[in-house]
Amino acid sequence: MNKLIPLRALHEHVFDGMSIMVGGFMAVGTPEQLIDELVRIDVKHLTIICNDAGFEDKGVGKLIANGQVDHLIASHIGLNPMAGRLMSDGSMKVTLVPQGTLAECIRAGGAGLGGVLTPTGLGTIVEEGKQIVEVDGKTYLIEPAIKADLALIDGAEVDQYGNVVYAKTARNFNPIMATAANTVICRARKLVDTLNPEYVLTPHIFVDYVVAEVEHG
Repeated sequence: MNKLIPLRALHEHVFDGMSIMVGGFMAVGTPEQLIDELVRIDVKHLTIICNDAGFEDKGVGKLIANGQVDHLIASHIGLNPMAGRLMSDGSMKVTLVPQGTLAECIRAGGAGLGGVLTPTGLGTIVEEGKQIVEVDGKTYLIEPAIKADLALIDGAEVDQYGNVVYAKTARNFNPIMATAANTVICRARKLVDTLNPEYVLTPHIFVDYVVAEVEHG
């Protein structure tokens, strides 16, 4: 099944108040073309789930700067001073999650699990409001699984069926986010006819649509 759609079709898959996972680490591996289109569409009141807040002019930071994000769930926001200001003045809710915990909660969401047990955050403000359990004499926080309405991921090479190969560290959060959303849209940096299956990290079954950035190659 050919899953190619034009960039402008993105508006058919977004709505105000939705939750969106965005791949990337300091905007590396972030589908910038799809972010720019979200800015153009100007969809509002978003919950964005991402490793970080990007920069003010790059990554999910462009959505934040445009006033489209009500709630950011991320590991850190230090590279984006605007995100810090909006958090401090109460204009944007920010939920900070330890990076490993964030990854595992997304992975749990994709696997259909209820959550994960982790010792990270015990004795800190991270544990506030969380359920604490003891297993085999060790204490853990229960962190709920994380899922989203939509995941936007970035592939280095992608075929028309939605099989995805990532470029080095640009894979970061992309593969796990592709498993944990109701709809997954992949930006293809290069659209190819065939891929070596040994290098495919996100099989086509997880990808609903592909937006090609460049000519078919």
